[in-house]
Amino acid sequence: MDGNSFWNLFWLFIMIASLEPWLRQRMLENARIRMMRDLEKKRHSRVIALIHRQETISFLGFPMARYIDIQDSEQILRAIKLTDDSVPIDLILHTPGGLVLAAEQIAYALKKHPAKVTVFVPHYAMSGGTLIALAADEIVMDENAVLGPVDPQLGQYAAASILKAVEQKDVNRVDDETLILADVSRKAIQQVKRTVTKILEDKMPREKAEELAETLATGRWTHDYPITVEEARELGLPISTDMPAEVYKLMNLYPQSAQRRPSVQYIPLPYGPSKRNGEAPKK
Repeated sequence: MDGNSFWNLFWLFIMIASLEPWLRQRMLENARIRMMRDLEKKRHSRVIALIHRQETISFLGFPMARYIDIQDSEQILRAIKLTDDSVPIDLILHTPGGLVLAAEQIAYALKKHPAKVTVFVPHYAMSGGTLIALAADEIVMDENAVLGPVDPQLGQYAAASILKAVEQKDVNRVDDETLILADVSRKAIQQVKRTVTKILEDKMPREKAEELAETLATGRWTHDYPITVEEARELGLPISTDMPAEVYKLMNLYPQSAQRRPSVQYIPLPYGPSKRNGEAPKK
């Protein structure tokens, strides 16, 4: 092989290597659209997916963490605007949370939609994700899925914890920056409580809505506290566990970054009762 042939093959390999991730991503996106269409036909609804996972970007494969941001709210608001008032909306939600402003915009838009709004939570919808879920007429959760508190966070600290720390010290011994943070924290908690109350006031008595807002927004739990199906029902939320199989199939089309050896492995098939020691399975 002469030098020119070698370099031609080398550059051809570089082009294929750079295009392969793009082609794979396009195939994955097409598969997602097909699965969403299947669910729409089954439920006669508009399906919107807000799924945040750590996916690889570019041919170098850098991982990128995702959270609810303004771009998400813009796209979801546009999807809701394109949906007739008589068409139900199914929102598949999988997120650790994100920007409060974006989550509030999405929640208010879902609340205003006249037809039924269903939020599906296959694994978790924490923080801003829970705020969005509160706007639904029905929240469908996997039996092991969780929601979370919606108490505001200021940087790395919970707003409620900042207030607690200031209350326990002589104000003259607290620096100005901390006092400013406490003032912002107080305002942030009141704003989130008001938002939660507004979202829930037409779904339950106002007193109950205010009580739930107090529970979720004032730092009763740590910010990553998992609110299970049973606890969500006790809080008065409209919870169902009738999760369509298509939602799980769609989640499989949002793979995590494969930059390291997976720590969990299993044969991806449903298992039923099997014979043991030559005996028939018990019924």
